[in-house]
Amino acid sequence: MEKIQLREVKEEDWKSIHSYASIEEVCKYQPWGPNTEDESKAYVNNIIEDALVKPRTRYAYAIVEDDSVIGVCEVNIRDRVNEQGELAYILHPERWGLGYASEAARTLLTFSFVELGLHKVSATCNPDNIGSKRVLERIGMKQEGVLRDDLKMRDGWRDSLLFSILETEWNNR
Repeated sequence: MEKIQLREVKEEDWKSIHSYASIEEVCKYQPWGPNTEDESKAYVNNIIEDALVKPRTRYAYAIVEDDSVIGVCEVNIRDRVNEQGELAYILHPERWGLGYASEAARTLLTFSFVELGLHKVSATCNPDNIGSKRVLERIGMKQEGVLRDDLKMRDGWRDSLLFSILETEWNNR
C-alpha cells in the first residue's frame, strides 16, 4: 500500500521544506544547511526553474503524505549518451525509518527506467549515514565503491559511497 505521493514542487512548499532543511541533524551529511528561510526559498525556486529547462535533466518531486510535504526526491540525468542518472532524497526526520524514502526511491527508479529510458541509476551517501545506505541497499542498488574526497563539506572533504542499479537488475528484481 502506498503511503506517499510524488508531485512537482510548488512555490508554497518552501515552508514545509524549510521545516526540515533548517534542522542540523538533517544537514549533518550534506554540504549545505542548516538553511535560512531565504536559502530554502532559493532551493524551491531552483527546482521550479530546472523543471522548465528543455530538455529537462532534473526531475525533483515533493514527497507528500496526507497533503503534507515531508521531503523531496529527485533523479538527475547526468549523461544522456550513456543513459545514466543520479538519485537523491531527503525527508523530515519525523518520517525517518518508516519506509518513505525507500518508497520514493523505488518510484523514481521505475520512472527512471520506464519513462526516462535510463540504463543505469547511481546514488551516493556519506559512509556514516547508515539510514541512507540501508535505503539504497533495500531498493536493490549495489555498492560499487568509495569516491574519495568527493564532497566539500563545511568542515572539510568527505568520501562518498557509490551505489548503482542497472535497468536489467531493476527489471529482474
